[in-house]
Amino acid sequence: MTTNENKFQEIISHAKEYGFVFPSSEIYDGLSAVYDYGPYGSELKKNIRDYWWRWMTQMNENIVGIDAAIFMHPTTWKASGHVDNFSDPMIDNKDSNKRYRVDHIIEGLADTLRSEGKETEADKLLAEMDALLAAEDFAGLKDLIYTRNIKCSVSNTCNWTDVRQFNLMFSTEIGSVAEEADKIYLRPETAQGIFVNFLNVQKTARMKIPFGIAQTGKAFRNEIVARQFIFRMREFEQMEMQFFIRPGTQKEWYEYWKEARLQWHLSLGVKPEKYRYHDHVKLAHYADAALDIEYEFPFGFKEVEGIHSRTDFDLKNHQLYSGKKMQYFDNEINQNYIPYVIETSIGLDRMFLLILSESYAEEKWTKEDGTADSRVVMRIPAKIAPLKLAILPLTKKDGLPDIAKELMNQCKPFFRCFYEEKDTIGKRYRRMDAIGTPYCVTIDHQTKEDQTVTIRYRDSMQQERIPMSQVRELVQANML
Repeated sequence: MTTNENKFQEIISHAKEYGFVFPSSEIYDGLSAVYDYGPYGSELKKNIRDYWWRWMTQMNENIVGIDAAIFMHPTTWKASGHVDNFSDPMIDNKDSNKRYRVDHIIEGLADTLRSEGKETEADKLLAEMDALLAAEDFAGLKDLIYTRNIKCSVSNTCNWTDVRQFNLMFSTEIGSVAEEADKIYLRPETAQGIFVNFLNVQKTARMKIPFGIAQTGKAFRNEIVARQFIFRMREFEQMEMQFFIRPGTQKEWYEYWKEARLQWHLSLGVKPEKYRYHDHVKLAHYADAALDIEYEFPFGFKEVEGIHSRTDFDLKNHQLYSGKKMQYFDNEINQNYIPYVIETSIGLDRMFLLILSESYAEEKWTKEDGTADSRVVMRIPAKIAPLKLAILPLTKKDGLPDIAKELMNQCKPFFRCFYEEKDTIGKRYRRMDAIGTPYCVTIDHQTKEDQTVTIRYRDSMQQERIPMSQVRELVQANML
């Protein structure tokens, strides 16, 4: 394994050992590409979601939120194009019986070419692939794979089947009697719940264009090739915002949201060089411009968030299929029109993995006495850390736990705290480092005398003495 591959495996192991992510149904040997979030993972996930939600709906006066149902009328997905177009070209290796997305294995070769300094050849390969995908030339895609001698990573052979399309939507039935049940779908995205509620929200929230509607929630895709831990799953969560604008202004708003969303990512302290924009060459059927914000995971640059100029495709099609007008009357220009839309769509699970990847570090150093020491630390930003403060009485006696619990009661209404008496103070510090707790407070015998405590800072491991009355204020100040 490469160093980065080793790091990724260490992150996966750490996530399970410290209660961030568990394989779903593990006692039954798990379910492929489905995961459960543990005590600290669920808290971190909630904090990321809340941070996004506040940034969208609280910090922007012209964006409001909704929570649409997962089940929607099946015609919704006909209007959106998912019934006819939501599929991936797949290919099987006859020797290993492994199935791959065609674009993934071709992009894998392009990444290899780039690493060898063959940028031009990689760009040419991707351009050829995009042209074949756009033309739905599956025979041409298979020929490209054979011509380039792209091999299965398992069998190391080039013995491929024909390329076939696989629809990614899960279907189920609604109705009390199976014979009379109607077929419906588990939503593959949250955006359509926003579009069908466009007029409801615009009228009830008294919104004027330009304005946005934000939503977070579960989506479901029957990913044939689910991989890379929680990066690509069959059940996942999205954080999406659809921004409704006057036709003709989409270019300037596209540029605005492209920059604004990157700034949101950088506000979490991630180094700018870990991000890049990737413009789409092959556009989706609804878009006139699209790009991905990519982050450099241990397994390479991959999409975290998409910015799409969706034109009026969605509202126009829902008007056509429903027979209901989806128009807006613009008083400023005295005109009715179907708004255009700029979409920002971020995967919450991918953002969670980004935070794990960015935060995880193994540190080693030599102490003053010449002995070696080490720790695993999660440098999760304080504003989204699962626990904000650990309160640790030095001993279980002499009234120290009572003082510690008094501090706990002062702080827990304002942020998530953790109390622990067991083990040496050093071991407790290491556990808190491993789950990303930014502050630890030790209650000792001096506390009884002068009401001061020792606060330890996770990132620097520095300690200082402060009045116990200042602890809550200090932690809250660093949560903003």
